[in-house]
Amino acid sequence: MSLIKIDNMMKWIVTYIFLGLSMALSAPHQAKACTVMSCSLRGEVFAAANEDDYIGFARMWFNPKTPERYGSVCFGLPDLQAQAGMNEFGLFFDFTAQNIDPAKYEIKHPYKGDLFFDILGKCKTVDEALAFLKEHSYSNSAQVLIADATGNSVVINLGTTVVKKGSYQVNTNFDIKNLEDHNYSCRRYDLSDAALADAKSLSVDFFKDILDRTHQEGKLATIYSNIYDLKRGLIYVYHFHNFQQVYVIDLKKELQKGYRLERISDYFPTSFAYELFTQQDKAMFRKEVVLDEIRLKGLDLTLDRHFEMAIKPGADSTLNLVLLEVGLQLVKDACNRASGGAMWSYWFNQPDGFNIIPFQDRRLEAADRIFAFLLDQGKLDQQYRNFIYEINGYTKLVRGDRSTAGNYYEKAASSPADSWPISYQRSKEMLKHLKP
Repeated sequence: MSLIKIDNMMKWIVTYIFLGLSMALSAPHQAKACTVMSCSLRGEVFAAANEDDYIGFARMWFNPKTPERYGSVCFGLPDLQAQAGMNEFGLFFDFTAQNIDPAKYEIKHPYKGDLFFDILGKCKTVDEALAFLKEHSYSNSAQVLIADATGNSVVINLGTTVVKKGSYQVNTNFDIKNLEDHNYSCRRYDLSDAALADAKSLSVDFFKDILDRTHQEGKLATIYSNIYDLKRGLIYVYHFHNFQQVYVIDLKKELQKGYRLERISDYFPTSFAYELFTQQDKAMFRKEVVLDEIRLKGLDLTLDRHFEMAIKPGADSTLNLVLLEVGLQLVKDACNRASGGAMWSYWFNQPDGFNIIPFQDRRLEAADRIFAFLLDQGKLDQQYRNFIYEINGYTKLVRGDRSTAGNYYEKAASSPADSWPISYQRSKEMLKHLKP
């Protein structure tokens, strides 16, 4: 499930992330899928999930323990907002999409950071997570299942908290409170519920069978599936609803190797079906091809080659937009590492995203090269140019160049009529923070 906030500003961000900047800025994308479950039985404790969406290229990133937080692994799409995760103590969460409007609720204690990433970092159990949420309100339109290695679990949305009473819980795409009067329609829930109700023992094969029976295919497909052994700290990862091949993560061992951000598909053999699926979004597909070339040949050689291609007579007119997507991904990846695995708060318009902590990363320099090239080309309309000014202002700011950053933000905020609303609003907000 794609964790999507639905306030007015987030609607624009969702369009950027899931449709690509080369697509029309139209209605926000929402995934209507995903199946999440947890179960404890006869001393075994598991969680499992199918992550369904319209795009592929899912990532996983490992976040080692620090003096301030526990180690964890997160899973998500290229925007690097965690859809799911587990920490070194076996605390797990995963979301499903809902249509619950946060504007209808009083948010008493809004959190200024990446709420569930910080829950992984600061809590060991469901009880500790619930205590944390009493002080830091849940304010998302989605619904989350949290489970721990002791066997406890809870399903939470903005209006409801349901603590597990039996041996299992299931979370799909309807408001969990509707279970009380059976006012829902979800075959994936029914299949999962029936299997778990009849369970006599738990195993990886048992959950693999449920995930296989509830996976989706077509334009909306199961991108990856995970089975979590919460007591042993093991995660069984399956790619694109192929349950014959598995990548096993021993979390404590992997965290000892340090931070890393990886694409899940790189751990599995090439699949024609998956390649065909990913080409539904041409801009996203081509962006990933360029990122592959960067991994193989390096940043400078890859960018030089694509810059040369872009300026040739008769060059593909969409290449500039693909390069813009590449630049954005480089910034997202750099910010993920700098934050220790948290989402790029600025991109998601979080309050703490405007409190800049400077850092250096080679990928920011490469992104700046891309942005400068695109501005010099002069082939993009003013909305794109103002957006590039904004993001370029951010990269300059985190690299310590406040003066140049301020100039870019001034350009980005010069004309609301020629800017995308979210970009304009972020630029105006950042200019307030840049005042002496």
